[in-house]
Amino acid sequence: LDTLEKWVTEIFSEIPNNGLPKPSFGHLTQPFDTPEFHKLYRVVPIRKVHSLTITWALPPQEQYYRVKPLHYISWLVGHEGKGSVLSFLRKKFWALALYGGNGETGFEQNSTYSIFSISVTLTDEGYKHFYEVAHVVFQYVKMLQKRGPDQRQVIWEEIQKIEANEFHYQEQTDPVDYVENLCENMQLFQKEDFLTGDQLLFEYKPEV
Repeated sequence: LDTLEKWVTEIFSEIPNNGLPKPSFGHLTQPFDTPEFHKLYRVVPIRKVHSLTITWALPPQEQYYRVKPLHYISWLVGHEGKGSVLSFLRKKFWALALYGGNGETGFEQNSTYSIFSISVTLTDEGYKHFYEVAHVVFQYVKMLQKRGPDQRQVIWEEIQKIEANEFHYQEQTDPVDYVENLCENMQLFQKEDFLTGDQLLFEYKPEV
């Protein structure tokens, strides 16, 4: 550590600090408020696969990293057990897989917006009924919204424990990738959360 500190000091101490605050684009609150955004787009894939992706542009969520509301919602949407969206679609022989969420990359989550997507891998039969598939997804999201999160703290705590276990027992990553990830975290989180802010859930706040 002493040697590394010496190297860092030698290499980076000459870089001037301009004293300017970190730029924010939070005033651009409606980046997707255009007629082109509220449309259905059909894309012909190279591979023979049918996929339906529904995307929402939400207010920026990065300030809620200790709560991770999008992670919580994606956990519920992506659940595959009894009563889930995927379970229903599979019984109809309309879908093979479903996943949703926000990858928390700079594109998907920043000071202007956060993107939340739900993607369904369709069967040939599901492709013929993709409007109904979309309707089922919207119905499920509407149900979650109507019932609210107040009765689901147990689920949130379950997610929290699983993420904590994965964090504590994760395999060692490549040092270069690890340092790069930490540098990115330093731009997003409080100092005490540099190591854990992108992985752990800290606070349950149903209003968020």
